[in-house]
Amino acid sequence: MGKIIAIANQKGGVGKTTTSINLAASLGVLEKKVLLIDADPQANATSGLGINVDTVELGTYQLLEHSNTAKEAIIATDTPNLDIIPSHIDLVAIEIELVDKDEREYMLKKALAEVKNDYDFIIIDCAPSLGLLTLNALTAADAVIIPIQCEYFALEGLGKLLNTIKSVQKIHNPELDIEGLLLTMYDSRLRLSNQVVEEVQKHFNNMVFQTIIQRNVRLSEAPSYGENIIKYDASSKGATNYLSLAKEIINKNLF
Repeated sequence: MGKIIAIANQKGGVGKTTTSINLAASLGVLEKKVLLIDADPQANATSGLGINVDTVELGTYQLLEHSNTAKEAIIATDTPNLDIIPSHIDLVAIEIELVDKDEREYMLKKALAEVKNDYDFIIIDCAPSLGLLTLNALTAADAVIIPIQCEYFALEGLGKLLNTIKSVQKIHNPELDIEGLLLTMYDSRLRLSNQVVEEVQKHFNNMVFQTIIQRNVRLSEAPSYGENIIKYDASSKGATNYLSLAKEIINKNLF
């Protein structure tokens, strides 16, 4: 039985897509079968794995519309054990199109039911908003990972996101669990970075992953080559961090 993990934060630029791509690739390298779902209209997870977004014909849009099945939309990537359901800029329109549908929050959950058992992990890269797309992802997910940038404003929107998760738990998905808070873009030289880490660990102690993703140039270069960090530079700090995160998640969810 696969575990569906949504990677969500309504704040942009906190490392959601970077985490989605590299966590999925790291789990794949550790011999887990992984499906990555790009649920962000910016389609960065799709292009970050070397897929040309303009050539995408079937993807998350068709999945949410139920005009195609998940199996039809899946594309194999050149990363071991990693498949993707790509995104496209058209996905912007899905929120308007689903607005008058019955059970609109459950579209993704229903679409993924047929492939859930084919994978060990299904990772959903959410859009930077709390709209219907993110709501679908949280309703379909078993757990959510919240990336938090080690900056002052990072903590501002966290309360809002936790409230959204609470209301999803109450109304749509009582099984939804917080897998953990992931500190990203950490720079040990900055006092602010260290203060944010301290604050988050003080308030949320057990909910915070032990792995902290450090700021790393190689991590930001990799997507421009359409590669994940393991393929781009396996010896980099970024690769080490994401492999360590993947191991932490596997140990948390021993099959």
